[in-house]
Amino acid sequence: MSFAGDLRDVLRGRDFRRLYATRLSSQFADGVLQVALASLFFFSPERQTTAGGIAAAFTVLLLPYSLVGPFAGVLLDRWRRRQVLVRANLLRAAMVLGVAVLIALDVEGPVLYLAVLACLSVNRFFLAGLSASLPHVVPRHELVMANAVTPTSGTVAALLGGGAGYLLVAALGGGDAADAQTAVVAALAYAGSALVARTMHPDLLGPDPDEGRPATREALRHVASGFLDGARHVRSHPRAAHALAAIGGHRFCYGVSTFTVILLYRNHFNPPQDVQAGLGGLAAAVSASGLGFFTAALVTPWVTARVSKQAWVTACLLLAGAVQAVYLVRLDEVLVVLGAFLLGVSAQGSKICVDTLVQESVDDAFRGRVFSLYDVLFNVAFVAAAGATALVLPPSGVSAPVVLAVALGYAGTGLAYARASRRWAARVPTA
Repeated sequence: MSFAGDLRDVLRGRDFRRLYATRLSSQFADGVLQVALASLFFFSPERQTTAGGIAAAFTVLLLPYSLVGPFAGVLLDRWRRRQVLVRANLLRAAMVLGVAVLIALDVEGPVLYLAVLACLSVNRFFLAGLSASLPHVVPRHELVMANAVTPTSGTVAALLGGGAGYLLVAALGGGDAADAQTAVVAALAYAGSALVARTMHPDLLGPDPDEGRPATREALRHVASGFLDGARHVRSHPRAAHALAAIGGHRFCYGVSTFTVILLYRNHFNPPQDVQAGLGGLAAAVSASGLGFFTAALVTPWVTARVSKQAWVTACLLLAGAVQAVYLVRLDEVLVVLGAFLLGVSAQGSKICVDTLVQESVDDAFRGRVFSLYDVLFNVAFVAAAGATALVLPPSGVSAPVVLAVALGYAGTGLAYARASRRWAARVPTA
């Protein structure tokens, strides 16, 4: 069935529509806020952007997903999720207003980073709450369709929010004052999302009563041991282990590519003082990447109906390696935007398949712990890429050795994954 057809089916449910609207309005606000932060940290005329600065900013952006993620599930299985969605959005609105005040007062350094870190930590609870709530608003036979359309729609909403944020920053003339005012708009959008979430009954989204559930303090203590259990379970299931290794390698290379593009638009394609041109160019690349994500969501089911998921993951990795290799020959803005689209297809196409391979390969009793491990791996690989680029990338972002290393990294990961998948398949007896 088509994406539009799946969306029409699940939108028939009133409760799904309300949860869906909560997601879209909140992720629209995410897009607006992300542009304000990108403008502040990377495209501010008041400060120079370096690879080290980008690494620090992205570490702040991703640490909540790495550190808070494993604990989010424990609490979401105990708190009413509708209340989490309402209060998380209200809390984010207040926190983002606080960030806007700090920006307006020209506060920099650890205080600003910690404020942003707090905002994004709350966001991790919100996104996990959306995922955990979905089975309560759609019939079981429509759950696969709902899981297919909601993340893609959320990405589109975030891109639209990013476009709105970019237009707002440009209309306000750029600079810290424009970034602060854009953050205020994001805060208002979060408050609006909270009002949408309040239209649902407080008990609609669970969690269901469970007398056998351990106490919250005991469950939190078990997070670390559960993490190790998940890692041991993955190790004993090579199909899942190979897939996670492949997505970890891809994510590291994708991170290096992302940071390189930011520096290219900030300091190479445009004069460093022309920050609006740089931000506009980056917005075009991000939009192309989002279109690539959407294309992958449409194409991947069709492809994997004809070839194995492992073959498609391999093809996505080799495609990304080929894109990077082109930049060794020629590097300009048109090719970067086209490459962003193809890298988006590669990133999302491989992730869809890895998600499915892990779901199919691990036992249900370990699935939550394995996906917590997956979540941390996915984000730590990106943070590691940030650290690597801080060490090797010049401020201009132009480095043939780095481009070559990333191209070889993508291709090497793809070939190693293909070899491991073939060896595993050869050892598994066919029915």
